[in-house]
Amino acid sequence: MAALAILGTVGTQSPIVAGDAARTASNIVAGEFLFRAGVGGWLIVAILDVIVALALYVVLRPVNRSLSMLAAWFRLVYAAIFVASIANLLLAVQLLSDTAYTTLGAAQLNAQAMIFLDAFKNGWALGLVLFGVSLGLLGYLVYVSGYIPKLLGVLLMIAAVGYVVANLGKLMFPALGGTMDAVAAGPAAVGELAFAVWLLARAGRLPSGDER
Repeated sequence: MAALAILGTVGTQSPIVAGDAARTASNIVAGEFLFRAGVGGWLIVAILDVIVALALYVVLRPVNRSLSMLAAWFRLVYAAIFVASIANLLLAVQLLSDTAYTTLGAAQLNAQAMIFLDAFKNGWALGLVLFGVSLGLLGYLVYVSGYIPKLLGVLLMIAAVGYVVANLGKLMFPALGGTMDAVAAGPAAVGELAFAVWLLARAGRLPSGDER
């Protein structure tokens, strides 16, 4: 998922020049294949998020079935919002690459494409607030599980706060977007990576539900 997210970011976000719709449009058209590949990468990430939601529900169901299911549902709703947001990227590249729209004029096309690109970012930020809630529930379940290190639960809950604060901040104060991303990046990287490494190393040796 991390590798695909890098592809998505490079493909769909690096062409964007803030405040310059013409240059952004030119970059997207020049690198249309990479842009579409980035869209594909994001879509696969969303699909994997659904699988991860189910997998984590299974791992943490013995702790509290209701809370584990709630965490999974928050992540599933996030994935649905993310997919809907990704559709805006396809609309942007179609608008710029399809000759059927050239009658609208370059300036208007470029402006509308920027609106779709901004809609992707805003929709994703909205979804990440829900993802943060899911991560917070996950962190709590990990903390009280008794079979996963409590430190991982603490790190996940810190990451959850970062996601919620950063993305609510971006929605309320758009000018602080870059700063808000920095707020979430560090805690998210540490908490999620540590938990992923632990799952890869130890989850296969967890006891069965009855033994737990």
